[in-house]
This record gives sequence, C-alpha cells and structure tokens, in this order.
Amino acid sequence: MILMRRLSLALGLLAACAATGASAATVNLTGTYRCIQNCRDGMFGAPAFVTQNGEAVTLTTEAGDSFKAWPDWNAPYSRIWIDARDEGAVYSPDGMRIQFDDGRVWQRDVGPPPPPVVWRRSRAEWRY
Repeated sequence: MILMRRLSLALGLLAACAATGASAATVNLTGTYRCIQNCRDGMFGAPAFVTQNGEAVTLTTEAGDSFKAWPDWNAPYSRIWIDARDEGAVYSPDGMRIQFDDGRVWQRDVGPPPPPVVWRRSRAEWRY
C-alpha cells in the first residue's frame, strides 16, 4: 500500500513538472502587430505581421520585409532568433509585445473595442 502511494505521488510530480514545461511553450505569436518604437523609415504605427507554424515563425516587418525566425533554445526566457538579420527578439509571456535587439518594439493590434450593446424594448413589452 505504501509503495503504491509513493509511486502515484512520484507519477503526479513527474506529470506536474512536464505540464509546466510544456505550457511555457504554448504562446502563439500569430497575429497583426503595430510598430510602436524605433520603427524603420519613420513608420510608427504601421502594421507588422507574425505567422507561427509550430516552432517556425515568419515575421513581416512594418517595411514589408519578410524573415524566418525560430525559438532561441539557449535563452532562459521567451526569445526568438532571426538568422537573416543576425538579431533576436524577446516576446512577452502573453505574446502581446515583441522587442527586438535593435530597439524596435511591436505591440499586438487587438483592434477597436466592440460597439456597446443597446437593449431596447419593443412596444409590446411596455406596460402601462
């Protein structure tokens, strides 16, 4: 009985450790971003696009240039590496911001807020 408890405790701890490591890699960077700092050619606010397919990431800059990027496994935090630019970038844990080594910053474009919902009663619902 004691052996079974120890075995199930060990398996539970192993599963918890594995789930923690896997959940850190589940940030999806795919989406539209806006350049908000150190933008190329003064293109402040211009859209930039990120497409992520598994570990492969494609970046389309605010100037329209396209680059491939991969996770930087040597970094102790959320980082991607862009070989063609010999540059890396750090992304926030929620994927809302990407900051490049050259100082450029992209903020995820979530779009305008939804319009307010207005509830109106029909004439039949009015009570006198």
